[in-house]
Amino acid sequence: MAHAPQIKIPAVYMRGGTSKGVFFRLQDLPEAAQVPGEARDRFLLRVIGSPDPYAKHIDGMGGATSSTSKTVIVAQSTRPDHDVDYLFGQVSIDTPFVDWSGNCGNLSAAIGPYAISNGFIDPARIPQDGIVTVRIWQANISKTIVAHVPITNGQVQELGDFELDGVTFPAAEVRIEFMDPAAEEEGGGAMFPTGNLVDDLEVPGVGTLKATMINAGIPTIFVNAADIGYTGTELQDAINSDPKALAMFELIRAYGAMRMGLIEHLEHAARRQHTPKIAFVAPPADYVASSGKQVKAGDVDLLVRALSMGKLHHAMMGTAAVSIGTAAAIPGTLVSLAAGGRAHEAVRFGHPSGTLRVGAEARQVDGDWVVTKAAMSRSARVLMEGWIRVPY
Repeated sequence: MAHAPQIKIPAVYMRGGTSKGVFFRLQDLPEAAQVPGEARDRFLLRVIGSPDPYAKHIDGMGGATSSTSKTVIVAQSTRPDHDVDYLFGQVSIDTPFVDWSGNCGNLSAAIGPYAISNGFIDPARIPQDGIVTVRIWQANISKTIVAHVPITNGQVQELGDFELDGVTFPAAEVRIEFMDPAAEEEGGGAMFPTGNLVDDLEVPGVGTLKATMINAGIPTIFVNAADIGYTGTELQDAINSDPKALAMFELIRAYGAMRMGLIEHLEHAARRQHTPKIAFVAPPADYVASSGKQVKAGDVDLLVRALSMGKLHHAMMGTAAVSIGTAAAIPGTLVSLAAGGRAHEAVRFGHPSGTLRVGAEARQVDGDWVVTKAAMSRSARVLMEGWIRVPY
């Protein structure tokens, strides 16, 4: 019996922040996968190795976690004042599903370096030594991201002394700005889709929880750690080894998604795994990070733990960090209350791997809160480049 050979596609495997994924140029994809639809999803699922009932991704490029089952498609932008269009696909591990509902903030740090190294930026704009500013159109959420990429000897600088908790080795710092990060399309078109900074969220079987539900960076539901029996110092195993806890968080996420207007029916949450995120917050406290690093209460403004794709994240999603920074800048949210009850132009929060600083610029306009940008520093590095082979 004859069998078709695998296809070969140019690809780059990159780390961005505390995530990594497979990067493609749009024009390099199989013709049928160059447009949204079933053919594209089928291709990316096979690249990652999903669905995998063994949850290992042995037969693909994924790493069987939410941080490593990621794909990126980059194209030359046709939009004014933008260099590239960036489309992110979060690949489900155990179901045949690619979630296009949100951005990956961590991989956003890799888009600028990728664009420079792969011919998307005019060489005349690249100095021998200095910084290249890359304007990125985030196609999933129709927002602008600005990346400031260091250049040394005319090439993207990848190595350096910038340390990022959740990443083992130091690298070069990439500053990224998420412009106007509040969502406009979903949940009633508001940063706070319910109209409130804090809501009473009724979750059958769990109770009525105080919740801040915000569309900024990525739709996120914040609850108080103490209200669900936690301290905010938990590491991954405390949550991920507890099926009852995971089920509780998914139930809170689903009811929150309905209140935010992101889904119409509870069962629709299973088809929208990437968004919204669910996170719990607490005031500062001492704890030991997953690396063994001592984090002191005085080192942070608050503690945050967040789940992604049904599991507690090992560090913090970049988009959720934008939500944290935005909510911290607005007095009265659960995030700002956990951080002491005032507005913060920047906060340093504790997560399972250590700490992260994020800033946001917020102001009130005609009684509504507006955030012009959120900013943080990440790093990025090429792990492998060449050809990926895909049965397709």
